[in-house]
Amino acid sequence: MVFGCYDPAIDKKGRMAVPAKLREKLGDTFIICRGIFGKRCLCIYSETEWENLVQSIEALPKVKSIDVKRFLYDGTFEVEPDAQGRILIPASLRDFANLTAEVHIIGMGTNLELWNPDAWKEESEKSTPEAIADIMLNLEF
Repeated sequence: MVFGCYDPAIDKKGRMAVPAKLREKLGDTFIICRGIFGKRCLCIYSETEWENLVQSIEALPKVKSIDVKRFLYDGTFEVEPDAQGRILIPASLRDFANLTAEVHIIGMGTNLELWNPDAWKEESEKSTPEAIADIMLNLEF
């Protein structure tokens, strides 16, 4: 399980250091792609979690899954950290999420989300304590 938030820099070559705690949990190879939940962020998955996502997409009716696959697979890359723990974020993905010199990383349990800091600030302001409480009332634990 990956969680927490981090604010690494992106260098001029488009590389970002993935924090060691996250690399340990994600494994040697990651999958990076566009976010699929209507947000201009990127997602990083371990190979295992990527396979889980792919299986879920395959379970959709073919008419729906084809559009998801076209959107998702067109912007998906396999990346491996270098000796310094950096990954190259492809230019097309940096453009999609408007990532330049800074990135805000959020551990989402099964994957990471990478956000432009300004976009994250705007998004996070929507999650008020009251809104979260309304959602939590529906959970049984």
